[in-house]
Amino acid sequence: MADRLSDRLARRLGDQIASGALRPGDRLPTEQQLALAHGVSRTVVREAVHQLRSRALLVSRQGSGVFVAQTPTNQPLAFDPTVLDSVQAVVHVVEVRRVLEGEIAALAAERATRSQIAALRRALKAIDAAAAAGHDGVAEDLAFHRVIGESSGNPQFRLLLGFLEQYLREGMRITRGNEARRVDFMEAVQLEHHAIVEAIAARDPDEARRCATHHILRGEQRLVEGGVISGRRKRNKPEGD
Repeated sequence: MADRLSDRLARRLGDQIASGALRPGDRLPTEQQLALAHGVSRTVVREAVHQLRSRALLVSRQGSGVFVAQTPTNQPLAFDPTVLDSVQAVVHVVEVRRVLEGEIAALAAERATRSQIAALRRALKAIDAAAAAGHDGVAEDLAFHRVIGESSGNPQFRLLLGFLEQYLREGMRITRGNEARRVDFMEAVQLEHHAIVEAIAARDPDEARRCATHHILRGEQRLVEGGVISGRRKRNKPEGD
């Protein structure tokens, strides 16, 4: 996956802010000055500045320009955009998902309402329908896991999964693309999804945790079996991942 010019510029400017080369209250050079200094278009500059504004690192003042923001007491959550630069890096985000999904499913087994369990079953049907129609099913798969997050009864999980979706979407596109190449992979994914829902419906948090974690682990194993990532990387992971 190509590294966009705007991502590179945002990273460069962000590093200057982090190192103190650009201090809180400093006025950023104009769009034209930044474009000339970095050999990019003004559109690239605007996109990079937008990224840094969304991370609360820069603020715009009407008629005055763009300034380095004061360091906030609470830092916003953000991942380095390079997390999407390669398949290996995307798998790192999948590992983050693995840590979360088991506990979220366990809480859902304890707290899901009848309507949420019904919503989970509808989400499963939507995934199956998308696969049957030849679609990648990424949006439906993300929606399924979003409902599990909502069923945990903790709104912070819903917000966290919502943030992660921008990174998980690419990882899920890779895993589902890999799984679509083999019937046994597709059948295994379907069984794993159904097992998660049945454990939640049965109010069995231990089984829900096991099924959700197993699903993520098997997804990683299928990437190895499909030749998308190397088996060596799997063996060399630090313990506790």
